[in-house]
Amino acid sequence: MSAQKKDPSRYTEIRNAKVGRDYFVEEKFEAGVALKGTEVKSIRAGRAQISDAFGKVEKGELWLYNAHIEEYAFGNIYNHEARRTRKLLLHRHQIKKIAQALHIGGRTLVPLRMYFKEALVKVEVAICVGKKVYDKRETLKKKVEMREVDKAIKNRR
Repeated sequence: MSAQKKDPSRYTEIRNAKVGRDYFVEEKFEAGVALKGTEVKSIRAGRAQISDAFGKVEKGELWLYNAHIEEYAFGNIYNHEARRTRKLLLHRHQIKKIAQALHIGGRTLVPLRMYFKEALVKVEVAICVGKKVYDKRETLKKKVEMREVDKAIKNRR
């Protein structure tokens, strides 16, 4: 028998587009998420949004706030709430490292992307520092310069 081709529409990835614009990313972690069955089905359908989400350490556990996962269209009375807090699953030493970084101040735990790793939903979270207005302007200038350089190289060929 030949191997079956993987269906790319089945492997959804939800990205947080605001991170690159609003934050400097320092350190990334891959975390599991404690979800209900209907939440997994909604994520697989691409019905999730993490652009306003953030993480918090409370009582030695890591929680994800403001992640919006739509109610499953074919769900029943046991459907989930769209904006409930979800527990992130990490090793104890990783949670301590994150808690220390957040305690320093000026840092935030932000989800970068939500994706499937085999049958499990994973969230890539990062410790980030917020950009100031002048930092955002600087990154825009760099983008414009790089675009012009690419255009010049393309025209020379």
